[in-house]
Amino acid sequence: MPTSPAPTTTRGAGSGGRRPILLDVAFLRLWTGATASGLATWALPFVLGLAVLDRTLGATDLGLLLAARTIGFLAAVPVAGVLADRHSRRKVVLWAGLASGAAAPVLAAGLGRSVPLMAAAAAVAGAGQGACRPAYQALTAEVVDAGRRQQANAAMTLAVRVTTLVGPSLAALLAVFLDTAALLVGIGLLWLVAAFVPGRGARPGVTGGAGGEGGAVGAGGAKDAPGTSFLADFGEGVREARRHPWFIAGLGALTAVIATGYSATGVALPLVSRDEYGTEVVLAGAMTAYTAGALAGALLIARWRPRSPGRAALAGLAAYGFAPLSLVLPVHPAVVMAAYAVAGVGIELFNVPWFTAAQREVAPDRLARVSSLDFLLSYGLAPLGLALIAPAIEAFGAAPVLVACAFTCFAAPAAAALVPSSRGFSHRPAAEPAQARATGATR
Repeated sequence: MPTSPAPTTTRGAGSGGRRPILLDVAFLRLWTGATASGLATWALPFVLGLAVLDRTLGATDLGLLLAARTIGFLAAVPVAGVLADRHSRRKVVLWAGLASGAAAPVLAAGLGRSVPLMAAAAAVAGAGQGACRPAYQALTAEVVDAGRRQQANAAMTLAVRVTTLVGPSLAALLAVFLDTAALLVGIGLLWLVAAFVPGRGARPGVTGGAGGEGGAVGAGGAKDAPGTSFLADFGEGVREARRHPWFIAGLGALTAVIATGYSATGVALPLVSRDEYGTEVVLAGAMTAYTAGALAGALLIARWRPRSPGRAALAGLAAYGFAPLSLVLPVHPAVVMAAYAVAGVGIELFNVPWFTAAQREVAPDRLARVSSLDFLLSYGLAPLGLALIAPAIEAFGAAPVLVACAFTCFAAPAAAALVPSSRGFSHRPAAEPAQARATGATR
């Protein structure tokens, strides 16, 4: 995979509300931690792949370790969402970073010795990664005032895209001088940066949030029913999500696009690159174009305020359909790369307003749980799409499957846009955004 119309003062905002967001020390600390966690996240699969190349690890073992990391991620996301609403989001980030940091040297110790030990450590690393996601989303709303959250979310997503490029490349460069075990320890050090560098968020009752009928409590934790069970607390987050029809519709569209469009990229793009073009250049070029497009999209949406932000965001999400569509017919490689660049621009035109709207609209004491639901469904169903697309291609052929994926990518956001509140990703009346813009709040 939010607030009142008027901007609310939060920790790290104050009189510096008009300064560039990265000059805000509180946000800069949070951004640095998120960037470090992103580097660690993207570097780990690459470093483990290097272990396969030097025969310290088998290909089957690599698959097992990555599966264990994914299981840890998915198991931790809902738990972290509840904990981050019950307690300090900062502490959740701290302990999540420490868990992943501690898992890295255990992975190094298990190299060539014990795959089960490495699998357990990979699961812990994935759990730390998963726990960070909803906590970082909620902590951003605490650290940044309402009027600058779109800029802040754009800066956060820029960090993600840059680390996507830099993480593997930096690992490859360091591999010239260091062995795999040392690189794994280095990943652990990055997680320690993610754990310790971010500062504290707002005090309870200070964070800006709409809350609506749900009632804003503040940043410190949920006050719905102290002492309730995990399932009850998570259910409260689900009920909060259902209170926002635009969120349910948008999450359904996002899940559908990731389960089909991303699966086409993960499985069909390498096959088409090899079989139709006879080179890996198309694969590498398309993925590079996608990341470059995403960087451009994040820069654009940091300043752009469309009149109907929700529908503009859903149109951006639908642009991912051009990626599988470009693989249906034998076209020039430049067409494929251009399609992936458009998809990259579009995904950030969706991501940034989506995160900003959640921070604005969702009750602050339930924000982490709603964010965890976002990550749980969108990421959780992605492996299912990856598992099904290869057999589908074998059964029906690549072209029909890719057309179906493209159609889903176009149709799901279009259907979500029909929900009235999707126009502005807001339950508030259409006349209210003008007032929000007049007071400086982000739409």
